Amino acid sequence: MLVRFIAVALIGFGVIELSLSWLESSAHHVPFRVFDFVLPAILFVAGIVVLVKAGSLAAWISNKLNE
Repeated sequence: MLVRFIAVALIGFGVIELSLSWLESSAHHVPFRVFDFVLPAILFVAGIVVLVKAGSLAAWISNKLNE
């Protein structure tokens, strides 16, 4: 459950950062820079990957903690 929560938090943080960057660039009438898109996109993709692999990742963490 904790792994899924972390995955959703990464996705949410990525979406919020991306939308805030877009709003800031549109409010100041400057073009949207690639760097402002890449960092939130990495968080979003990492969250999706963790969410897809949540079961195996949780089992791996559990095994590591039991050792």
